[in-house]
Amino acid sequence: MGTFILIWAGQLVSLLGSHLSGFAIGIWVYQRSRSVTLFALTALLAELPGLLLSPFAGALVDRWDRRRTLILSDAGAALSALALLVLAKSGHLALWHVYVLMIAASLYGAFQIPAFGAVVTVLVDKKDLARAGGMSEMSVAASQLVAPALGGVLLSQVHFEGVVLIDFLTFFAALVTLWIARIPKAPVSAEGLKARGSLLREAVFGWSYLRARPPLFALLIFQGIANFFLGFIMVLGAPMALHFVSEAKLGVLMSIGGVGMLAGSILMTAWGGPRRLIWGVLCSQVMCGLSAVAGGLRPSPALFAAALFSFLFFSPIVSACSQAIWQKKVPADIQGRVFSVRRVVGWIGLPLACLLAGPLADRVVEPLMAEGGVWAPTIGRVLGVGAGRGIALLFVSVGALMVLATLLASMTALRTLEAKVPDAGVGDPIDPADASLQQTTASL
Repeated sequence: MGTFILIWAGQLVSLLGSHLSGFAIGIWVYQRSRSVTLFALTALLAELPGLLLSPFAGALVDRWDRRRTLILSDAGAALSALALLVLAKSGHLALWHVYVLMIAASLYGAFQIPAFGAVVTVLVDKKDLARAGGMSEMSVAASQLVAPALGGVLLSQVHFEGVVLIDFLTFFAALVTLWIARIPKAPVSAEGLKARGSLLREAVFGWSYLRARPPLFALLIFQGIANFFLGFIMVLGAPMALHFVSEAKLGVLMSIGGVGMLAGSILMTAWGGPRRLIWGVLCSQVMCGLSAVAGGLRPSPALFAAALFSFLFFSPIVSACSQAIWQKKVPADIQGRVFSVRRVVGWIGLPLACLLAGPLADRVVEPLMAEGGVWAPTIGRVLGVGAGRGIALLFVSVGALMVLATLLASMTALRTLEAKVPDAGVGDPIDPADASLQQTTASL
């Protein structure tokens, strides 16, 4: 656990720098383009290329030394920040430069994310995996809470170039801790031997592995559906709230939500989750859905703040319990491939939801819930009518669907996952010295 805490501390510092830089880049893009579409494109390019590369990146992560993979990923991201700094300082920074560097950062992340998840598995005892997941969520919560406020101050004091320089320097915290850390190699498993072959074969192995284990596959599909709904909530929350609070008050409400996420992460770190982690996932996901429903019922700042706090309080419990399940059930030497498939299927719905939420809100539900709209005499009596109440209807509907999807999932093979899928390492590890001999024998 000590080595994990060392690496986690370095990643925490680096993550804070990345969030500061991301905040500054968003402001820079919008100030120069005055286009919401171009602003949203920055976020899309920061995620989509890495998702598309993930299956091949995961296969390579399992082939390579994971400590070196993490070092190279962080070094590549640092060089991207340095390139951004040089372009900004020289006065030559253009919008297309930012997009190219966002794509590069996304591709580095395709290697860094599965490598870090797999490293945690070999550094932390199984009983502490949920706590480690809570710590990882806590670092995200802390950086998201601090970055907007600190970023606004830094932009006024040291300007865009200064913020990017801070981001570049924080990468050294991650690189130094990785350099001095000693990470053991993952034991070779029977599944790992079966998966060896061409890069293409190894890239699709993660999908085959999950299809052969219905409870794990059910968890994958459930997470994909939940994240699709999450995409709507992420996009719709601020526009809905801005119809009954000012921009300044919205910032306060978002900070309250950040406190909720930090509190949930701290609870998860101290508690370690329930004995059956899958119930931590399902019950907390229901609470997230109910929180979304509550947040859209009335145009009330107090209600929205409470709902946002609750939603973000339970979100890290969902993530940490889920991550611990995956780390326990998948052999460490194939986690790169499996976790990459998990990332693609689990998160591809989020950008899709981001693309759908705006048109649905603007062109469908807002007119229906306007004064004199078709649904004003019926649903309008419950949620209210006028500007923003169509967004509220979509917000409430997505929350209700999240609850319904979770209840249905609890009736499937998902609820028996921990009983039916044995923990990795039970009866299947193979001495690395014998691995090449066994593969040669298998090919004869």
